Amino acid sequence: MRLCPFLSPARSLPLCLVAAAVLVLGAPAPARGDPAPGCAGPDDREFPLTTRIRGGPDSYVAGGPSGSWYLDLTNTTRLTCADIHPVVVLVDDKHTLKSSPPRMEFADGPRLRPVRFETTDEDELIGVFEGDGFNGFTVAPGATVTVRVGLSVTADTEPGTVVANTAVVQRRGADGDWVGQSNDYRFTVTAGRTPRPGESGGDRGTGSPSAAATAHAEAGEAPEDPSGTGPGVVAYSAAVGLVLFAAGGAVVLGVRRRR
Repeated sequence: MRLCPFLSPARSLPLCLVAAAVLVLGAPAPARGDPAPGCAGPDDREFPLTTRIRGGPDSYVAGGPSGSWYLDLTNTTRLTCADIHPVVVLVDDKHTLKSSPPRMEFADGPRLRPVRFETTDEDELIGVFEGDGFNGFTVAPGATVTVRVGLSVTADTEPGTVVANTAVVQRRGADGDWVGQSNDYRFTVTAGRTPRPGESGGDRGTGSPSAAATAHAEAGEAPEDPSGTGPGVVAYSAAVGLVLFAAGGAVVLGVRRRR
């Protein structure tokens, strides 16, 4: 079991447990040969993958079309980083997002894969980039892999502010390393049009992110919370309970924090 050393009680340990969730919530590691070698040494002080969320819209309309954003994974080492699984954490200021989870998909080559969200005791949503036949992303030394993500919110989502952040895990057989952490992506949800009598209640998240993904929207990197005390920090507080009690009491395997 690989454990995460403490850096900050408010952030480091919960972040580590969020990263560990990929080993509990995701599909079982596929039966194949030896696990991917680590892409950084145990004494390295920095994450091997520089991780950045960019290009997302500033707002989403409840029940409206999906928007797309991009996750850049840049390998700063001389080793290949294989079996890479991003873990997205969403937290909203009103803690109501759990009652109407958004729809998210990520691009795996030409294929769009859905992201299944789990809810923590503190109402955060955690989604693992996983799926049958998906062995994670591979990032060559010095290269950048850009993952396109589609997101839409349901018609009954309450207006408010949402913060998205991504932890990145390298799965290594039945274990894993925490190898990256993104900036915060903050966006708002605005109320959609009130349906007329006889109309359905709206999209409810069934729209296809692939349509929005074809539009070339480059909004730049989302701003980070300068105070370090906003929803982006709180997003990880409940990961302890999630990891300990998910999957019917399954054994949790630690993820080593490289810092």
